[in-house]
Amino acid sequence: MKSWEELTICDDYMFKLIMSRKRICRKVLERILHVEISDIHYLEAEKPMKPSYRSKGVRLDVYVRDDAHTVYNIEMQVRQPEGDGLAKRTRYYQSMIDADLLAAGADYDELNQTIIIFICPFDPFGKDQCIYTFENLCREDTSLLLRDGAQKIFLNTRGTAGDVSDALKVFLSYVDGVLSGDALVQEIEDEIRKVKTEEGERVEYMTFAMKMRDEWKAGMSEGRMAGRKEGRKEGIKEGAQQDRGVCEEKSVNRIFYDVCKC
Repeated sequence: MKSWEELTICDDYMFKLIMSRKRICRKVLERILHVEISDIHYLEAEKPMKPSYRSKGVRLDVYVRDDAHTVYNIEMQVRQPEGDGLAKRTRYYQSMIDADLLAAGADYDELNQTIIIFICPFDPFGKDQCIYTFENLCREDTSLLLRDGAQKIFLNTRGTAGDVSDALKVFLSYVDGVLSGDALVQEIEDEIRKVKTEEGERVEYMTFAMKMRDEWKAGMSEGRMAGRKEGRKEGIKEGAQQDRGVCEEKSVNRIFYDVCKC
């Protein structure tokens, strides 16, 4: 865990705090999508979704709807999951968002346009693109979109390829740690400095950090116990195998002795 003073926009905790400022969240969306947004409404910051007892719950970093009823989920994804983990995560998030919208009273044929955005300080697909945009389309005719209203966007802060605006490149570089005089970058930096002077926010983060450390310690303890338990099982298994080997060797030796005796 970083100290409170070390946090940047790339850190999940600070990202959520800064994106809870409506003016900043709206401007970030406008820069990523190249659209004008009059207003946004927070459906719920870090929205917890758990539709049934058996399902796996998720927590959304930023969950907002604009004045045109398009729903956005924005995530800061610091670490790259193994294999197709990141792609499968967007699929699950999409299902949870749809379920949430339906639970709020929407009919399935009136589901909102949804855009899931992952900001990654790594290249999620290894093609060096600054931005990867995915929509469902027909493989036999790629000009034919499914028009299901679902879109997934992955931003690669270290990408160099693709036709993206200089403004977006500046923002991505900022997330990757490069400061500039860009108006949005400066606005975010000013807000981070302001947040860091608020004692209440510092205490909240320290409490969060302590809980995370406690969970980490508990996880390590459980891991050690599981390791010792597995080790004992392996030891017993190995011992049993050795005992069987000794018995088999004695049996063979006995047969050999009896044959020689004859």
